Amino acid sequence: MIVLGLDTATPATAVALVDDQRRGDGIERRHDPAPGERPGHAAQLLALAAEVLGMAGLRFADVDRIAVGVGPGTFTGLRIGVATARALAQGSGAELVGVSTLRALAVVAEPAAGGSGVLAVIDARRGEAFAAGWREGRTVLEQAALAPAALARRVAEEGGAWLAVGNGALRFRADLEGAGCSVPPDESPHHAVSALAICGLALQASPGMRDLVVPDYLRLPDAVLARDQPSR
Repeated sequence: MIVLGLDTATPATAVALVDDQRRGDGIERRHDPAPGERPGHAAQLLALAAEVLGMAGLRFADVDRIAVGVGPGTFTGLRIGVATARALAQGSGAELVGVSTLRALAVVAEPAAGGSGVLAVIDARRGEAFAAGWREGRTVLEQAALAPAALARRVAEEGGAWLAVGNGALRFRADLEGAGCSVPPDESPHHAVSALAICGLALQASPGMRDLVVPDYLRLPDAVLARDQPSR
């Protein structure tokens, strides 16, 4: 099965191609915006998808399954990623699978965690983090949007050793380390969402109806909150 994986839940744009009938680890390309640069999801996503397909000598019509990270993450990024995946699946006839971006982060870090649990943390802005935790592949902390102090309390209450990964783990390093988490160095690849992991999880999943693959925002968008705030 040929799987094209996309993720735009964070400022990075990640795309990968995996063929489970061929040897090798697949092909992955990504765009990580420079400090101060806006995310390039709209400009980069299709270009990177065409690039990985071209490297494999394939076309969009050759893809059997499209996998997309459904978040949680940034509102605009998720909207672009999921809308693009749905359009590609409809146009090519490929199956479509939505994958938790937090789970994709955790899966990559699990081999390095040893006996520790893995806490996947994405910067949710507004001083919050999207986070979820797994231990030996079992969910022990359900995904939630939390302030760093509240997340640190939940981790401390759960107990045990934790490896915290993701751009949220970097932003809230002090709080997480204070709760007993180990946070890899800033340059560790474990902090980046891997589209190869998105593909791997999609290979284990059952495809759903395209209309049911939707972004997992986990909380209301900023624009909705601003609209609903009472005017002074």
